[in-house]
Amino acid sequence: MSAKEIMNKEEMARTLNRMVFQILEAIKSEDGFCLVGIRRGGAVLAKRMADILAKEGKKDIKIGYLDITLYRDDLTSIHDYPVLQSTEIDFDITGRNIVLVDDVIYTGRTTRAALDALIDYGRPKKILLAAFIDRGHRELPIQPDFTGRTVPTSRSEIVDVQLEEQAGCDCILINKKA
Repeated sequence: MSAKEIMNKEEMARTLNRMVFQILEAIKSEDGFCLVGIRRGGAVLAKRMADILAKEGKKDIKIGYLDITLYRDDLTSIHDYPVLQSTEIDFDITGRNIVLVDDVIYTGRTTRAALDALIDYGRPKKILLAAFIDRGHRELPIQPDFTGRTVPTSRSEIVDVQLEEQAGCDCILINKKA
């Protein structure tokens, strides 16, 4: 079976733009906030969000990137030699409002790992979760505060978020697991 495209480049851009304005509306009374993207896709989306915010005059937004590899509860089952990426958080997160950004939320386990990793860097005032795609099937009681699109899927499917910076194009596909 071939992949089914569920979002194209234009739909993705509109969805991300809408999410940014939802975040701005929700935290307008807060003392600033920071974006922290979960590597891989969440980091790209966090950078794009920061670019949209800069165009809206919010140029003081701090942005960081978080590698959660060593915090995963399935580390031994995903690969014999996991690839570590860098965490880049060059600001103190203690007392700050953090918007944690990921491309897809599924079981909630990636978010749990990200929360554990983030807490190792300090104690934020508040952490909000922005997930571009929510595909359901939670195994942990974790829900995004901001969602781009909810996409009903089966456990036998994979949501493939392709981003220009990594895959050479912007689109979201649903594939059957191999």
